[in-house]
Amino acid sequence: MTSKQNQASLWAVGLMLFALFFGAGNLIYPAYLGQQAGENWLISMPGFLLTGAGLPLLGVIAIGYSGSRDVEALASRVAPWYGIAFAASLYLAIGPLFALPRTATVSFEIGVLPLIGNLPPNMAQAVFSLLFFGLAYWLSMSPSKLVDRIGKILTPALLLTIAVLVGYAALNPIGAPLAAQGDFAGRPMIKGILEGYGTMDALASLVFAIIVIDAVRAMGVDNRSDLLKTTAISGLMAAGCLAAVYLLIG
Repeated sequence: MTSKQNQASLWAVGLMLFALFFGAGNLIYPAYLGQQAGENWLISMPGFLLTGAGLPLLGVIAIGYSGSRDVEALASRVAPWYGIAFAASLYLAIGPLFALPRTATVSFEIGVLPLIGNLPPNMAQAVFSLLFFGLAYWLSMSPSKLVDRIGKILTPALLLTIAVLVGYAALNPIGAPLAAQGDFAGRPMIKGILEGYGTMDALASLVFAIIVIDAVRAMGVDNRSDLLKTTAISGLMAAGCLAAVYLLIG
């Protein structure tokens, strides 16, 4: 593989990682912060970036540095039972208990609900969720094709859509920043940090890093130091894209 091919593949892996991170919470929380923080936005956003982009980056680097094959293997260094309990809790948190349901709910309420007219919303949401998770299942069942399908196709489309959305908002603002609301008025930095946790990417990074490492190994990188370097660069790309999108949405 040539140097240019390696660079292109590395960019694709980084963009794939960004797309894996960018879910419903990543669209909701920075917009909510911008609305509620108002005039304290410049104080709140650094805290949000710290936990919303910085911690996911550290999680990716930590998995790459550890050389663990999965989350259970990493956590089992504490105790075998802890590895099983931690892995189960993590997958439940970023899966069916918290993060997974809101991906379909937010997509439906923003993209479909305003267009369905008089159709029963519960039935429409059930059909949409079935199709949504069916497509997600189809994508996830071919891990070797994630880089091509997500990094090279879906992520550029996602970034283009976000750019159009942000551009339209910049040209047609709804008004001037308002006074800070709630905790954003009294402790904006702390509130920003807590909101960044809400994206759940700090937890998801431990899982997504395994996907990145497998993709990097498929590129022919087997040396541990090179693997860590390549994984870290991919993490930096993803975190940089997350931070840029958060700043634009917020």
